[in-house]
Amino acid sequence: VPGMPLHHSMEGQLSQLATLPEADPRQPYHWPTAANAAMAEIAQLFYANMPQAAYSQVIDLEVTLRFEIEQGIDGETLLRSREFGKAIADAVYEWSKTDGGHQGYLTNFPQSYTAPTGSGFWKPTPPAFQRALQPYWGGNRAFVPGAIAGTQPPPPYATETNSVFYQQAMEVYQTDQNLTPEQERIAKFWSDDPGVGGTPPGHSISIATQVLQNEQASLALAAETYAKVGIAVADAFISCWKCKYDFNLMRPVTYIREQIDPNWLPLLNTPPFPEYTSGHSVQSSATAAVLTNLFGAQYAFTDYTHELRVDIDGSPRSYNSFIDMAAEAAVSRLYGGIHFRDGIDSGVAQGIKIGEAVNSLAIHK
Repeated sequence: VPGMPLHHSMEGQLSQLATLPEADPRQPYHWPTAANAAMAEIAQLFYANMPQAAYSQVIDLEVTLRFEIEQGIDGETLLRSREFGKAIADAVYEWSKTDGGHQGYLTNFPQSYTAPTGSGFWKPTPPAFQRALQPYWGGNRAFVPGAIAGTQPPPPYATETNSVFYQQAMEVYQTDQNLTPEQERIAKFWSDDPGVGGTPPGHSISIATQVLQNEQASLALAAETYAKVGIAVADAFISCWKCKYDFNLMRPVTYIREQIDPNWLPLLNTPPFPEYTSGHSVQSSATAAVLTNLFGAQYAFTDYTHELRVDIDGSPRSYNSFIDMAAEAAVSRLYGGIHFRDGIDSGVAQGIKIGEAVNSLAIHK
């Protein structure tokens, strides 16, 4: 922010982010160098468990960017800028330790969690029947105070064929039985499975990156965009996970195999956590709300995230707006057979509220 005179800091606006290191207003800084140093430092801190080869790549990238951006800048300014960038990264990392999710990757499937049992409750799903993923994540601190609001409960569990619950399950089942090639492509394009095609938040960051590249964005616009998208995605998953484990609703595959077709399996493997609400719907809609605020409601773009993949048809997909993108990401969960309609629609509404909360931050002077 000291290098972005038209912007306010998020210091004091985000939950329990009281103070950050300050630049010396009497001294010159080279802000690309400060940003580069901050990025390299935070990557090493957050991903301390990364393989040595990946760690070396982080260091190599920092050195490469130094060479590209630091030509003609005096040594004292460069050193001051690097130290300031690292100080900001260190302060943010220390703040992150208090959010409730610190080093959560070490306990993705905690043995301490026992899922509730009873009619309509979530249970491990085929084919892997894994334990529940991150059941306590919904208790983490949100970035934006008040962003984690309650959502309406899902339709009550029922087995009667005229019930809303049964009808929503039948929609999933019949959609799967009659998928068009385009619907199957959409489901796989947005599957975003960890270890194969990235993750849902990774997909959002990829889209933000492509837009910034298309716009030949300034460092200031890039910093604001990544910060807002990152915060929106983070709060989206906290809010979504709170719903998932508050309601603990069973997945379509469980209901359909119990009530409609005992041999049915969805197009996509069902991830190991409860149904309601849909994570991709929440985070994609939160991302769309933020990007719409930054770049406009009619911003047309093409998503190249999966164009190099050979395991699916990752051909680029084009959208007339960010909201159109989020709508496709959301309905992809129906096509994939892993979410009921209500979990999708409620997730979209939930995500838009979170994006709007991020948009309300006082960033511009």
